[in-house]
Amino acid sequence: MPALAAEPRVDPYLRAATAFARMAESGICATNHCHNTQDGKRLLEEAQGVARAAADVGIRVSFALPFFERNPLVYGDTRDLLPHLPAEDHARTLAAGSGFTTVTERLALADAIAEWESDFFVLHYGPVGPQWVTDRGMELIAEDSARRGRRVHMHLFETRWQREWADAHYPKGYLRFLDDIGLLTSRLTLAHCVWLRPAEIELLAERGVTLSINASSNLRLQSGIAPAAAYLAGGLRWGIGLDGMALDDDEDMLREIRLLRHLARATSREPISDAALFDAAVRVGRETILGDDGGGAIEAGAPADILWLDFAAMTRDVIAANPDPLPILLGRMSRLHVRRLMVAGRMIVEDGACRTVDRPGLERELMAQARCVGGSYDAAYTARLRAGIDAFYACGCHQKGNLAPLEF
Repeated sequence: MPALAAEPRVDPYLRAATAFARMAESGICATNHCHNTQDGKRLLEEAQGVARAAADVGIRVSFALPFFERNPLVYGDTRDLLPHLPAEDHARTLAAGSGFTTVTERLALADAIAEWESDFFVLHYGPVGPQWVTDRGMELIAEDSARRGRRVHMHLFETRWQREWADAHYPKGYLRFLDDIGLLTSRLTLAHCVWLRPAEIELLAERGVTLSINASSNLRLQSGIAPAAAYLAGGLRWGIGLDGMALDDDEDMLREIRLLRHLARATSREPISDAALFDAAVRVGRETILGDDGGGAIEAGAPADILWLDFAAMTRDVIAANPDPLPILLGRMSRLHVRRLMVAGRMIVEDGACRTVDRPGLERELMAQARCVGGSYDAAYTARLRAGIDAFYACGCHQKGNLAPLEF
């Protein structure tokens, strides 16, 4: 995370269109876009670029309007990080916490962004995570979500440190707090949730909340393995996500399904059925983005979002004359088998390549722009900051005291 600030400032349309085209080529027809703004003052311009990219590529995108108003570097007071850094880094580190946009200010932009809503772009609210949004901010988001019926997408309990932070600052439980303010509803999607407890699984299931499991991301960031079978056993619905962290940075959602299948079967005595896994991949995740629009099935009246895979290539060494397709799909399919993708009746991928935009050309333009603009990456400072952050968590500073709320 300390290195993210060094990302070059580039055209938001180019960033989004390149990503969406790569996703389409891996068979993705709908996605939740958790927007990381490069410049908070240009958020409207960035959102417009994402909306235009979604329409041009032709996949369905929910734009999670980001809310981030505290704890820029660590889960707690940045001043508690300073003893773990050289004195010459203190002023620079403290400056990272300045200029936050409050939830109230960010909500004021929602109506302007909603003007670009279409079949391919819908506005959601995206509190980045509980450690980054104040209690009052979460209350405002819950109130506005209920008033407008907008969905909310939030990362929760991704790491052990986030779990420990929440336990220290919310003795009655953070999920109880979310329930008290009315945020635990069927409009809410929670990503990761690796560190949920049994009573919390039960509560989320009762409230109709949906999870997004991000197996690759959790492995790459060493966050843990989500107990997918326990979620299903507890009645908690979940879909499948990548969180921008596919194992090979290839946005291969089809292979992600297989990874989750193997992890779930290796960590539970009651493995998830292939039917349940396929349902999570094609229907449940879609509903967190678009609601129950009848998608996820090929039948009369359903949205014409259809993926063609090269089944012959997957079964070239299969002897059976009429093999059961489901275990073969879940055991072998990858983006290499994508032949065509239709979204809303429009063919956007043919012969495995996105045809609605020039994806290779977009990538070349994006990389040329990024190299020209450059970044502000200070490798030496970032290394010191990472070491200081490690020390901050090692000493338990993230479990220190209660956080002072921001003034509204």
